Amino acid sequence: MRSDIETAPRETIRETQSERLRETVEHAYENVPFYRQALDDAGVAPDDIDRVGDVSKLPTTTKEDFRMEYPDGLFAVDWDDVARIHASSGTTGKPKIVSYTDDDLAVWSEVVARSLVAGGVDSDDVVQNSYGYGLFTGGLGLHAGAEEVGATVIPTGGGDTARQMTMLQDLESDVLCCTPSYCLYIAEALEDAGVNPAELPLSTVIIGAEPFTDAMREEIEDALDVTALDIYGLSEIIGPGVSMECADAQAGLHIWEDHFLPEVVDPETGEPLPEGEEGELVLTTLTKQALPVLRYRTGDMTALTYEACDCGRSIVRMDNVTGRTDDLLIVRGVNVYPSQIEEVMVDLEAVAPHYRIDLRRDDELDRLEITAEHHHEYDGSLEDLADDIGATLRDVLDVSPDSIEVVGPSELERTEVGKVKRVFDHR
Repeated sequence: MRSDIETAPRETIRETQSERLRETVEHAYENVPFYRQALDDAGVAPDDIDRVGDVSKLPTTTKEDFRMEYPDGLFAVDWDDVARIHASSGTTGKPKIVSYTDDDLAVWSEVVARSLVAGGVDSDDVVQNSYGYGLFTGGLGLHAGAEEVGATVIPTGGGDTARQMTMLQDLESDVLCCTPSYCLYIAEALEDAGVNPAELPLSTVIIGAEPFTDAMREEIEDALDVTALDIYGLSEIIGPGVSMECADAQAGLHIWEDHFLPEVVDPETGEPLPEGEEGELVLTTLTKQALPVLRYRTGDMTALTYEACDCGRSIVRMDNVTGRTDDLLIVRGVNVYPSQIEEVMVDLEAVAPHYRIDLRRDDELDRLEITAEHHHEYDGSLEDLADDIGATLRDVLDVSPDSIEVVGPSELERTEVGKVKRVFDHR
């Protein structure tokens, strides 16, 4: 099911993108008052956009724009042409409403199918889809793509871990799709139930919907005896299936460039950054009808590489997203990313990949408090382990935690559905 564009010369990819970019900008200008005003304010007309390089002339779109235009101010088609509605899984403010025509849904199925095939999934596989169904794009997005591949789909959805384990064992699932945090939750539940994952047919897990480090990926692979592959997407652009890590190389996520035009920009200035330099990912849809999006500031930190992959694909790859621009914590004037703390936690053999960060303010002074679980096998001193964590963190961070507490396995609250919350800012 590999499409011709995946291995096409860069010139051919650019020609396809240029043609579709022109069409998208014209479509947005003519049918979305928000974009007509934004382009007029920027002094840019659709005729000014000819080649891919012209994309930097366009104004950016932000999450706040989606919220300001709630519910349907960014729609480019009439409601009669809208086949489905989804929404972001955001927990604050109004959700970001997204719409799809029938053709949009067909494109979505296609890019998810491409993603699954890149991950080694084929029509003989049984795919257990443990992403949430409903307004969240994960469940239905992965489901349609797996059916497009011809695989057998078990739509378990999120939660009900006992049933998840039953399906994995009794229906012999080959592929599990879920968030990385829930993947670890299932692995822990299997261990508690005395089930050896190495004896299950499960060989691949497809994880996404929240940032994770390479160390956490390794933890998942070891715990379940699988290959863990990263899938990326976001509701505002289409849902899962914007890019996918290939099973052949696991060297970055292939972005389906005939449908999505990526850039990386400086998160502070918005200026485009060169290949290989980390910055904020910006995406423009190239084939969306119901809701075309121009230069969306995703908030996800990554880098791009255009070097051909060992798998034979020539399309651009993005690095695994390990953090977001809005994940940045400022503690006593020092920048701290949760991903820095996670790398330390997962890298220490005695520490389980479950932790909590609490930020408090006492007498105008910030306090950074960390709680971590130890592995089942660890039988040493909790105080000594806390000291080890603290010493390692001090080498990594520019600010020392004010307190570190180590607790036993499963003592921290678990999340069965959706994205895990690790940072609690009480300030």
